[in-house]
Amino acid sequence: MLATQLAGLDAVEPGIEEALDLVGGFDDSFTHGFARLGEQPRAALTALADALAVTPLGDRVREAVEKVVAGSLADEHLTALAGGRAALLGAVHDALLVRLDTALGRSRADWEAAAPTDPGASAPDNVLAGCRSWLRELAIAGWRGVDHDLVAASAQTLDAALAVPSLRRLAVLLDGLAAELRGCCPVATMERLPARRWADLWARGLLLAQPGGRPDALAAAGTVSGRLLPLGADVHEHGTAIQVQVHAILEPAGGAPPRLVRTSVSAAKVETIVGPAVWRLLAGHRVLLGALARRHAVEIIDLPLLPGGDLLWRDDQARPAEPADPFATARLRLPEAVAPAAPPLDRHPVRIAEPVLIEDYSAVTDDRGGLTLEVGGQSLPVDVSRLPACAPLTPELVARSSACLGLLRWDAGRWLLQPLAVRYTVKRATAEAHTGDWALGPTDPKVVKTEAKSGDAVAVLRERAGRLLRR
Repeated sequence: MLATQLAGLDAVEPGIEEALDLVGGFDDSFTHGFARLGEQPRAALTALADALAVTPLGDRVREAVEKVVAGSLADEHLTALAGGRAALLGAVHDALLVRLDTALGRSRADWEAAAPTDPGASAPDNVLAGCRSWLRELAIAGWRGVDHDLVAASAQTLDAALAVPSLRRLAVLLDGLAAELRGCCPVATMERLPARRWADLWARGLLLAQPGGRPDALAAAGTVSGRLLPLGADVHEHGTAIQVQVHAILEPAGGAPPRLVRTSVSAAKVETIVGPAVWRLLAGHRVLLGALARRHAVEIIDLPLLPGGDLLWRDDQARPAEPADPFATARLRLPEAVAPAAPPLDRHPVRIAEPVLIEDYSAVTDDRGGLTLEVGGQSLPVDVSRLPACAPLTPELVARSSACLGLLRWDAGRWLLQPLAVRYTVKRATAEAHTGDWALGPTDPKVVKTEAKSGDAVAVLRERAGRLLRR
């Protein structure tokens, strides 16, 4: 990646700061609850309505603000506010993505709306209504009003949602929000709140909980075959779930242009399963994990591909292929790969995660431990907080590296690089570290020894669960 490309990211699109200020005003209003709006929160909601006045959402958001200010908090009003907030963040996302694509010279597919599907395929209305009811209670109480009783009220709804396969995305999101709130209770005593993050989760949950929301996403999927060349794995983990999202380049069968795609595998977990042990939860996806650990391509046959660039992984429709170096793949194929369009509901700045290859830089560490890559006079901060505990990739290796394959993200008003793999020199030899190196088990003798002493937590928990089921 050239310094001129990095320089192209520095320009600030007009309106981004103003849009984020409007979102911040909404989030501040939410903090103390919509049931007791003061003068400043009312002004913030009115400003939100004014900003959206010329959009298709304008009338609905204006009506919603008037009703909420008057003390009426019906589902449709809260949904309109959530939609208005999402629209502002979507506009910020689009402006940033255009800036990024321009700087990288990356082409991107246009979004094509899916045809309407059978309404009979929607999720149970009573489960969706239960989710909306709990989210409405959060809006009434505000984050400062959240206590153990309010969090506990979500348990029955979450159990019902988790039992519906088509609602798994919504259920895991709400389960994660409930877990964060539970860990912070009573929220009233907290000095600082992650108001933006919690409001993001609340708004996304409310939009996903609408009747006919996204339970039928499979209907919009086509199928693809070809060769999949993994670039790296982004590990998402919280106390009760683990997801590994693999960024890759797909060379479709038939000679179509290469495409940037993602594929994800996930599993439920408990908080005691951490570090390299989390990979054992994904043992049913041996072909994908093998491609990460052994760095080889994968031949896929008729895998579903969603319009947003997500491959729905099925291990029995894939087989290992020849070795494929992710750095060579990024250098040769990434510049010509077509990036996917962003699904409407996923248009949010934090969702931007674009694979890039950075080479010929110097790494600089500041007094606070922050790491920055200097390339031709341009600086790119490194987000070391996203390095997973289940991989050998560490901040120290990033600081010693000469090449980095990672994801460009945007956070807190600046672009950051999340490393997925680095190339560095050790004892005059070139070595690499990737986030997926331990997908089939740790290779570091020290880590193997530590795991042997502590035992296999996954095997123990499965054995105990088996005993309970046999009783």
